[in-house]
Amino acid sequence: MRWTGRSEQEWRNWAGNQSASPIQVAQARDLDDVSLVVRSAADRGLQVRPVGAGHSFTAAAVTDGVLLRLDHLSGVTAIDPATRRVRVLAGTKLHQLNPALQEAGLALPNLGDIDRQALAGAIATGTHGTGTRLHGIASAVTGLTLVLADGTVLECSAQRHTDVFEAARVGLGALGVVTEVELQCVPAFRLHAVERPEPLLPLLERVQEEADAHDHFELYWFPHTDRTMTKRNNRVEEGAHLPGPLTAWRAWVDDELMANGLFEQVNRAAARWPATVPAMAQMTGRAQTAREFTDVSWRVFCSRRAVRFVESEYAVPRAAVRDVVLALKDWVDRHDEALPFPVEVRFLAADDVWLSTSHGRDTAYVAVHQYHRMEYARYFAAFEAIVAEHAGRPHWGKLHTLDAERLRPLYPRFDDFLAVRRKLDPTGLFGNAYLERVLGS
Repeated sequence: MRWTGRSEQEWRNWAGNQSASPIQVAQARDLDDVSLVVRSAADRGLQVRPVGAGHSFTAAAVTDGVLLRLDHLSGVTAIDPATRRVRVLAGTKLHQLNPALQEAGLALPNLGDIDRQALAGAIATGTHGTGTRLHGIASAVTGLTLVLADGTVLECSAQRHTDVFEAARVGLGALGVVTEVELQCVPAFRLHAVERPEPLLPLLERVQEEADAHDHFELYWFPHTDRTMTKRNNRVEEGAHLPGPLTAWRAWVDDELMANGLFEQVNRAAARWPATVPAMAQMTGRAQTAREFTDVSWRVFCSRRAVRFVESEYAVPRAAVRDVVLALKDWVDRHDEALPFPVEVRFLAADDVWLSTSHGRDTAYVAVHQYHRMEYARYFAAFEAIVAEHAGRPHWGKLHTLDAERLRPLYPRFDDFLAVRRKLDPTGLFGNAYLERVLGS
């Protein structure tokens, strides 16, 4: 294990909006290292926060105590072909896990559109994809290994330490350090992707039907315009005659030149000349073109995102999505706000994970973004006010201002989660200011 002091290393998240100056940074290489770090911190009265890829926009990983890196806890440790369950070390990045599962003939049933996160971080914050008959990544978790506040190791599942398991599937890093995850996978599958621009208002009138008609449906609305880009991804039956993967040149033009290179320049121009954003948004919206292709699931789900941004995302009851988007559009139309990034809308089925944002209700997700060099506070505040009218639940890893008092009525099992936390970490070893705000002291 490697330790570094405050003078040697400061931490900053991917978006650059959160930073920390921990007393120490520990790079754990195995389970014993994690236990040693936890016991050592407890002996010195320091808090511990585990960190993965730093892809959360909140201060979830920020600490002035010990920052515990899990990068070296990486890889698939076991595969059971009969049950399709795999065990994966917590620091494994999703972009490493997906090809490894593919090689074993397996896949996760649903993924988000970014794959840079560490597995434990993605689970802890409730990372999800889209699909009205599907759930987020945490619902695929069938077992967890945690290092607790006293340095001991606990294995939990639906059959063993059930209350810990139910809480830890979306645990915010508040219960212990997750070191290994068991996942229920499905046979590897391909997706037929159809992407095309469409006008916003007619689409919103039939958005519920579109969401139900496809395995995975999402839309991106470009503020300052009435234009969207829609994505319809459906599983491919064996023997189906469909277009193949994108050619290398088309993938480079679309995903590297346009979505990253040119879009970065558009955003830099927006930061320098905000008044030009509405005109640029019109051009960006018109520049969207249709495409159709078929590829293995994770290559369709995930895209490279090189343009840095900050994000707020709320889960609202599925039936409310039209009203939320229209209210947001009305606010944008009435205010002089420069918004070069699109608004993303996705869907998910209700689940039973205690702190999942789709717990107990069919859900629509609305996400707003802003370029990392531009002001976002007024826009995000207006968005929060809109979703508050619909019992919106904030994504745990994305920017929001809610505290425990406002979060408690949104989650039927909130107090059950807190009871597990008090039992496992009575002194708040795994706490920080963010957790104190969202969970209470």
